[in-house]
Amino acid sequence: MAYSQSIQISQVPVSCGLCEAERPIKWKCLDCSLLMCYYCKEKVHSKFKNAQDHKIIDTKEIGLHCDVLDFKNIKCNEHDGQNCCLFCKTCDNLICPTCVSKFHKKHDLIEIREGYDMKKDKLKKKQANIQKEKFNMVPKIDQMNKLITSEKSKFTKVSQDILTHEKTVRDAVNNYFKGLRNALEQGHKTAVKSIEFDRNAMSISMKLAEDEDNEFREIIQTTDATKFFSDVRLTEKFMTVQAPHIQSSYISTPIFIPGEITWSYVGVIQRDQVLSVNPNVVLHINKQFQTKLGKIIHLSPSPDSSLWISSGNDEDLQKVKLQGNKLRVMSNFSIKVYGMAALQSNDILLSTKESRLKQLNIVTGNLTDSVYDLKHLSPTCIHITTCNEAIVGGNDDILGRSAVFVMNEKGDYENVYENDQHDQPIFNYPRCITSTINGNIHVADFKTNNDRGIVLVLGQGGDIINTYTGHPDVNKDRPMQPIRIVTTPRDNVIVMDLKTCYLHILTNAGRLITLFNTKDLEIEHPLSLAFTSTGQLVIGCTKHISSTTKEAKLYEVGISGC
Repeated sequence: MAYSQSIQISQVPVSCGLCEAERPIKWKCLDCSLLMCYYCKEKVHSKFKNAQDHKIIDTKEIGLHCDVLDFKNIKCNEHDGQNCCLFCKTCDNLICPTCVSKFHKKHDLIEIREGYDMKKDKLKKKQANIQKEKFNMVPKIDQMNKLITSEKSKFTKVSQDILTHEKTVRDAVNNYFKGLRNALEQGHKTAVKSIEFDRNAMSISMKLAEDEDNEFREIIQTTDATKFFSDVRLTEKFMTVQAPHIQSSYISTPIFIPGEITWSYVGVIQRDQVLSVNPNVVLHINKQFQTKLGKIIHLSPSPDSSLWISSGNDEDLQKVKLQGNKLRVMSNFSIKVYGMAALQSNDILLSTKESRLKQLNIVTGNLTDSVYDLKHLSPTCIHITTCNEAIVGGNDDILGRSAVFVMNEKGDYENVYENDQHDQPIFNYPRCITSTINGNIHVADFKTNNDRGIVLVLGQGGDIINTYTGHPDVNKDRPMQPIRIVTTPRDNVIVMDLKTCYLHILTNAGRLITLFNTKDLEIEHPLSLAFTSTGQLVIGCTKHISSTTKEAKLYEVGISGC
């Protein structure tokens, strides 16, 4: 560095704040904020008014004392020369002895300190409510942004549909199609404008909430009692923040319905489904299946509509088919599995703790080395994107390293996520990975049963764009441990919490939408989840702790609203 040598800073001698003589400084009065020599402490400061009540400390103790509120010198607003001595709960005001004798004899009187604590607690409760409102606003803004993005994408598609159909009717219907485009654009503007209006209102409320939160923080942290009570009264009268009333649904961009090549049936613009900011997530069990595994730790749907299930280190790997109410086992393999993902070829990629992933050929049953190699780390989880990229988590306790690798179909590294911009490790132990259409990578991360887990949302540029550590109520006493994570057909994300059996449903930006307790469906001990090609959620469980037989259950769950 350019400034490798130390810079010498001269020290200015500190003199006594009263006599300014070059006597040794020994004392500091916290009430007067004066540094004093021994002589001035005894002979000068002692003559100050109310000096006997001042707090004087040795200079060696400076820094060990926090500023405290002075409740002894609060001037009464009604009577000159009087200091307030009590707080009247009946009148909600500070009072002096004269006030007591004239107006407050039978009122509910308490110590000023107690009044201060009461007011401070009230402020903290209001602050907590504001923070809760802020917490609830964030996912709604995310949802509205997502709706706008979806509407714009839909607008592009519908426009293309119109153009494609327009070409089939040649020049004779140009004017008619121009009217259709105008109607679509107007409908789109109306749809987006309505959502944007509510989003802007919500953003303004967010800003107001932030400002009031900061103002409450300043009041709570003030060391000036007079200013504290003065500011508190103003905040109690005027400060309040509520989320604005927004529509629960919006008019959506119209769609195009093609007609026959006649003037009557060329096509029309009509309204599509109603959009909702508050999705009503509903889950219900369609079917349940009994397996012959002790636990279902890994689930991976295959393109041929079959399902891979594994018991992990119990060495049971099966390819199964859900047929009616029966579970048909198509193939059985004895392999210890730590992570897996099906390929478009219907083969399965497996993590067997070697640095290179294994590939199981479903036709021959041969287990061979794949092109995907983490070199010095052991793979912990595997995810295949819609673009056929492999995203693999890796760990090595001896090296103290954890990382997430993005590789193309040839096994070449396209991205490696390991340290943040401050060169600090991002992960403890990547447990599960998923990706969303907007390019975000979501990593469920925790190391041991005692860890507080986290979901990290990684952007395409390598930045951590969001983190999620659970719900403040559900995970207050039981820290979230995100054992599994999967993307829904609507591009939201479901996180399975090992400790609580809750499903945390997040936006593709990692913001909480809602929670669902699998116990409400009487699904006990869930360990894994995946979405089939038909959009059904599949949940794998472990056997009951007291059971000695291999009877882990598999559930096919219908899900709507996310």
